Amino acid sequence: MIAKAEAKYVRMSPRKAGLVVDLIKGKTVEEANFILDNVNKGTVVPIKKVLGSAFANANFNRQEKFLSKELYISKLLANGGPMLVRYRAATMGRATSIRHRTTHLHVELETVPTKAVKAVKKSKRNTKTKAES
Repeated sequence: MIAKAEAKYVRMSPRKAGLVVDLIKGKTVEEANFILDNVNKGTVVPIKKVLGSAFANANFNRQEKFLSKELYISKLLANGGPMLVRYRAATMGRATSIRHRTTHLHVELETVPTKAVKAVKKSKRNTKTKAES
């Protein structure tokens, strides 16, 4: 099952958005929201909105309801959009251009494979037994 969402023409640099995107790629929705809550970047707000929209699409488009632990981010892209070019005055009567960059965000969510869930549960049990002994 795949759920998609995208936001276009977001007024932020794709390079700065890529810093946050790299932190949450491949994580579950729950882990990604926790990471986004604790990152101090301005690009977090639109990324969190798109992630929330994809999660809402997953729950609305299917008859079954998903938990945030059951879905992971299979694809998350921050591609460059068109630049808004403005000009400002420079020395000696010249003009220099200012490029306001935009970003297209694209998110795809998939269900976590059952084998991966079982492997995570087993690894958590093994770490607890080692810590207890």
